[in-house]
This record gives sequence, C-alpha cells and structure tokens, in this order.
Amino acid sequence: MSQSRVPQAPYTFRHRQAVQLRFNDIDMLGHLNNSVYIQLMDLGKANYFHQFIDGRLDHDKLAIVVANINCDFHAPAYLEERLEVLTAVETISEKSLRLEQRVVNADTGEVKCRAITTMVNIDPKTGRAVDITPEWRGRLSDYEQRQL
Repeated sequence: MSQSRVPQAPYTFRHRQAVQLRFNDIDMLGHLNNSVYIQLMDLGKANYFHQFIDGRLDHDKLAIVVANINCDFHAPAYLEERLEVLTAVETISEKSLRLEQRVVNADTGEVKCRAITTMVNIDPKTGRAVDITPEWRGRLSDYEQRQL
C-alpha cells in the first residue's frame, strides 16, 4: 500500500512503545477498530512522559491533559500485526505542547494512523492552564535532541 499521503516527519521519533492487540480490539471487518488507536496512543503518551520525567511527575502539583486530538487513518491494522506507537513532541508553546504520534507496523514501518495531539499544562488545584516550566522545556529538548 502506498504511503505517499503520510507526511514525512521533520524529526526522528526517539520514543517507541510496543503495543499488544486483543481479540476484542478487532471490528466486524477484521481490522483494528478506530477507537482503539486512541487507546494505543494513550499508552504511548503515558510511557513517553514517564520516561522523560524519570518517574518524578507529581500529579498533585502538575498535570498535562489532552485538549485536542486529530487522527488520520492511513492503512488498516490486523490482529496478527506487531504494532508500535511512535511519539515525539512537535512544538512547545507557553502553556501547551503538540505531540505527533504514529501507530506503525513494527516489521515494515507502514503507518497505520497519525495523530497530532495538543496537551495543556494545568494546575490540578485550580484547573487553570499554567506555564510549562523551563525545566520541562529543557528536559523535553534534551530527550528529543533538538531545540523545542
């Protein structure tokens, strides 16, 4: 299947998360249900942030929440495929960041779907958006090996 409609990423995906499919993830047509892709990408996001923060995220003081997800589906995925979720921070603004994620066939690299997610940094006590700290910016830039 041609992947010509999948945009080329201008950066390397440094984070890969292997995911396991379950029988109930498959729809009546025999391929992965569209709603499951979001769940797989949530696993990728959680693992990404856990890795970059070295387990130091204090949810009582800081939280990053999904504000928007846009997902393009490029090819069906099937139960017997080995899939991975690729995750990278695309950009960081004052109070939010944008992630690019791709669900890909681990053996062929075929892109099954691509999503852009906007996440907002909030103070859990007030529910209001707060600035992304210089420390977070630095750690994300270091992890991504590029200036964000």
